[in-house]
Amino acid sequence: MPIKVADGIEAVSELQKEGIVTIGTERARTQDIRPLKILILNLMPIKKPTEVQLLRLLGDTPLQLDVDFAHTVSRETTHTDRSYLEQNYLTFDDIKDKRYDGFIITGAPVEKMEYEEVDYWPEMLKYFEWADKNVFSTLHFCWAAQAGLYRDYGVQKRILPQKLFGIYQYGLQVPFHPLLRGFDDRYFIPQSRHTSIDDAKVDATPELIALSRSKDNGINIISDKESRRVFVLGHFEYDLRTLEWEYKRDRDKGLPTKLPANYYPYDDPQERPRFVWCSYAHLFYHNWLNFVYQETPYSLDDLVPFNVHNPLHV
Repeated sequence: MPIKVADGIEAVSELQKEGIVTIGTERARTQDIRPLKILILNLMPIKKPTEVQLLRLLGDTPLQLDVDFAHTVSRETTHTDRSYLEQNYLTFDDIKDKRYDGFIITGAPVEKMEYEEVDYWPEMLKYFEWADKNVFSTLHFCWAAQAGLYRDYGVQKRILPQKLFGIYQYGLQVPFHPLLRGFDDRYFIPQSRHTSIDDAKVDATPELIALSRSKDNGINIISDKESRRVFVLGHFEYDLRTLEWEYKRDRDKGLPTKLPANYYPYDDPQERPRFVWCSYAHLFYHNWLNFVYQETPYSLDDLVPFNVHNPLHV
């Protein structure tokens, strides 16, 4: 939320350098306030845990939110009851004529496939194109981040030699960025993926900013210059035990899986995992919502379309 201060307070200029939002008396008097409209496209096969994880983070704000969930119809879900989706989720046909302040697209277990081989890829392209004209800021994470970077900027993904699985540390690259306000100069985030992206292509794309990275695992958070498109390679939303559940699932399937890195004290699965990313998760989502609140038009009819920079995009 912005701070209302007298117009002549000299601290305002310094706060603005650090990205702290202040408003003067006149703006406060005329400011219109309404709920933020948020759409979540939940691509996870087991949808209910992801609902809890995201709503927990989105709900940690003094702002009022109107949240809708959507799902793809191109692939029949086998892990969530169809009647539950019909009662609680929207489809593209339901939202195609609506506008939202924020749009969140989750990860999906299809990362090893080429994008065009994913059976709901044509439907994803419809959501992407719709968001260009009808959403102020879109937050992509994990596979959706890779897919969005590919679609918007032509950034290719690559298969990793082994799965990146565990809790990893990243350092900030941009001081005082609105999305990272309040972060330490390094933070932790869960990773669970077999693929990465072409960091050199990101660095060579003038419209993109790498907000954080590590020497070993590359870029983690990326934004366009106006934060209309935000890409997070990882899972801030994971619960304390999510990586443990994934480890046991894969182990029970007989897959060659290792313990999550930097997760259990002494790498002992009998120990309680370290929950070192929780505060950063809440802070990141709080910052994103605050940014959207400050910058989105009061009337979404005044929304300026997002300019896609991928020369391959038609």
